[in-house]
Amino acid sequence: MDYAYVAYTKDKRLIKGKVTATSQGAATEILNYGGYQVLSLNEVVPFFDIEKLRVGFGPRIKPMEMVMFSRQLALLLESGTDIVTSLELLQNQTTNRTLAAILGKVVSDIRGGSALSIALRKHPRSFPELYHRAIAAGEQGGNLEVVLRQMADHIEKAYLTEKRIRSALTYPIIVVVVAVVVVGILVTYVLPSFTQLYSSLAVELPLPARMLIAISEWFQNYGLYLLLVIAGIFGGVFAYIRTEGGKYQWHSALLRLPIFGRINLLNQLGRCCRTISLLFRVGVPLPEIMAVAIYGTTNKVMAEALNGVQSELLRGEGLSRPMARRKLFLPLMVQMVGVGEETGNLDKTLATVADCYEAEAEDRTNSAVGLIQPVMTIIIGLMVGFIALALVTAMYSIYGEVSF
Repeated sequence: MDYAYVAYTKDKRLIKGKVTATSQGAATEILNYGGYQVLSLNEVVPFFDIEKLRVGFGPRIKPMEMVMFSRQLALLLESGTDIVTSLELLQNQTTNRTLAAILGKVVSDIRGGSALSIALRKHPRSFPELYHRAIAAGEQGGNLEVVLRQMADHIEKAYLTEKRIRSALTYPIIVVVVAVVVVGILVTYVLPSFTQLYSSLAVELPLPARMLIAISEWFQNYGLYLLLVIAGIFGGVFAYIRTEGGKYQWHSALLRLPIFGRINLLNQLGRCCRTISLLFRVGVPLPEIMAVAIYGTTNKVMAEALNGVQSELLRGEGLSRPMARRKLFLPLMVQMVGVGEETGNLDKTLATVADCYEAEAEDRTNSAVGLIQPVMTIIIGLMVGFIALALVTAMYSIYGEVSF
């Protein structure tokens, strides 16, 4: 990267210029070696950086690519290959250009004297805080290969859990979308034709047919306004959720939903247990672990609860007692944390809790989806049945009038 500098020469002349180096320290050393006394040194940030644009907006690194990268890097390090050579080998073989570009920058930073964890920290979009904190602990403990394999297992398990939930929800979403499209086509294109036919015959129609015609005419006259109102409501709710207070209220509501609230809570607690278990296993101190857990949660209410636990932890109260004071942490988690603190096996007890919560969340998700499917089938059946009843009774009514 390029650095702009202002410096004095040996003959006390003030000069300005640019120097290319892997880091600010390396740039300073280069200038000092050339006999310059550096006054200021700043990284040159171009107005339009094509490389950063490609990395920032290019294809994201998929979870399974991260799993493969972590396991391959662990294998190369175990075989005795140094870190720079290992990263260069992985950079040359990867098919993801975003990952290749990031690995190139990481290699450049390591050559400039940075540790692997510090180099990865510069790319939070691809390597989250949990990842580079665990790598830092592995570097300090001399067990980087073990940490890389544990991170690969952690990412893979989280990905597979999320994939199962998405797969379970795919069918109900498709059913809802198809139902809305079908009803929209019927109301917009099919029913108006029948309405014109019935009106031209001047026949007294039965109640279902009159109701259907009234609904169809109302949607034709006011459907656009209804869509605008719905869009306005959703837009207002979305804008409110973007605020800090709105986001907190929304996340609180997600945890209190009748069926899915328990599932959301179990997923949040399971992710929290996994994070604490992994980092505790690799030797990260508990206060730092809690900071990572707070950063990694996607729910503001959970983050606030973890903040409170962290504050009381720093006052010497441990983990289980602060958690017991907050209803958000379920009894099983509190009890197992207490057992882990007493026995020194906090990583194993929390891994067990995470397995338990993830299994319960999956079972509840499958049950909820199993409940949604028949409910949606009944609703769609009633709507289609009402439309068919209205059309058939209207046809019989017209047939009776004409026959008479």
